[in-house]
Amino acid sequence: MSSFETILSKFPCEESDSLVKANVEKILNTKLKENETMEVYKTLFSCIDLTSLNSGDNDESIQKLVQQVNIFGEEHPGFPNVAGICVYPCFAEIVRDSLEEDNVRNVVVAGGFPTSQTFTAVKVAEVALAIADGAEEVDIVMQQGLFRADDYDSLIEEISEIKHTCRGKLLKVILETSMLQDASEIAKASLLAIFAGADFIKTSTGKADRGATPEAVYVMCKVIKKYNQQFNTKIGLKVSGGVSTSEQAVMYYTIVKEVLGEEWLNKDLFRIGTSRLVDTLIKKFEE
Repeated sequence: MSSFETILSKFPCEESDSLVKANVEKILNTKLKENETMEVYKTLFSCIDLTSLNSGDNDESIQKLVQQVNIFGEEHPGFPNVAGICVYPCFAEIVRDSLEEDNVRNVVVAGGFPTSQTFTAVKVAEVALAIADGAEEVDIVMQQGLFRADDYDSLIEEISEIKHTCRGKLLKVILETSMLQDASEIAKASLLAIFAGADFIKTSTGKADRGATPEAVYVMCKVIKKYNQQFNTKIGLKVSGGVSTSEQAVMYYTIVKEVLGEEWLNKDLFRIGTSRLVDTLIKKFEE
């Protein structure tokens, strides 16, 4: 039995899909409304990784994105800025040289994003180049082919090598939960990513047919909670893919709050990858 299989045996997914769905519905039916407040909207805004991952991105468009962040404090005094700016690796240098806000992180997606279907050496090189250009956080995608083949050793080895290449920078591992069959697979993928060195586990690339779901986030939170109880280590959670309304954002906030507790509700442990949510929440600030 491999070391991962040993630890997996200690973290069984104890809830069926139907029970997960019922528990999520119970949380949202009883707790959602109380979180629809301005303070929660502020917290959500401060946890956003403002994202631009378009085929048409260029130096000028990324500079404009960064400038929006630079002037946010002047335009909205008293409100928090976003947590990070998330771009393709080739724009890490642009973000580094243009960003004037010390508390906003330079985030890249790398490692063969969004499919992860390339050589490990290419993934490692891409991450290394991004770090050299100023990336402070790296989001990579779990290789679904290896996961489907139950080749956990190769998958762990690859993520671990990329984690080493990050040289202490934050590593987020994207599970692409829409490709996972059920709650037990989401739990297994979550634990595998954490075991391999992820600082955060993330739902989705935003490039698949479906993004985040409340049920997937609930299962991921449960794994993070169990891992923390077992090893006293806090792993972060990033929700991405289709989060564009304040209602959706509050929904995920509520699940994290009820499963993991308020100590997770800050940008060090909770992120939302989005672009559209920014304007939505700004309108809430201006109401």
